[in-house]
Amino acid sequence: MSMKKVQIYTDGACSGNPGPGGWGAVLIYGDNKKELSGGEAVTTNNRMELISVITTLETLREPCEVDLYTDSQYVANAINLGWLESWQRRGWTRKGGDVKNVDLWTKLVPLLEMHAVSFTWVKGHADNEYNNRCDELAVMARQSNAAISTQDDI
Repeated sequence: MSMKKVQIYTDGACSGNPGPGGWGAVLIYGDNKKELSGGEAVTTNNRMELISVITTLETLREPCEVDLYTDSQYVANAINLGWLESWQRRGWTRKGGDVKNVDLWTKLVPLLEMHAVSFTWVKGHADNEYNNRCDELAVMARQSNAAISTQDDI
């Protein structure tokens, strides 16, 4: 039995770094499309980029063949250039010190083992309709988290 083929587009947004952040994703399977989004009151852009990938892969109910599109060079390069494997081999360190966001990278590793995921970098804020939709979802989530964090400060 062959695996289902799924396309996933992801994006993260942050106002300030750190600051309120949001993420968005579009999952496509056949004629079906599902939009996901969320955010945090205080986070970083890279964390939102990673959380969008992790959360969307977690929604898959069975192992799938995934074409994942991201405008995050941080995420795409970590996978495609072998940084992630190198970080793991070195005990989550790199030449400049400790790897950031280890909690998220360690959540992503088993998902990459479960699914056959290929990562493709796409230019952000360009002509890719699904990447643009992910950006809209991420910005909306970021704005609602900014409003929450502002209310918490009162």
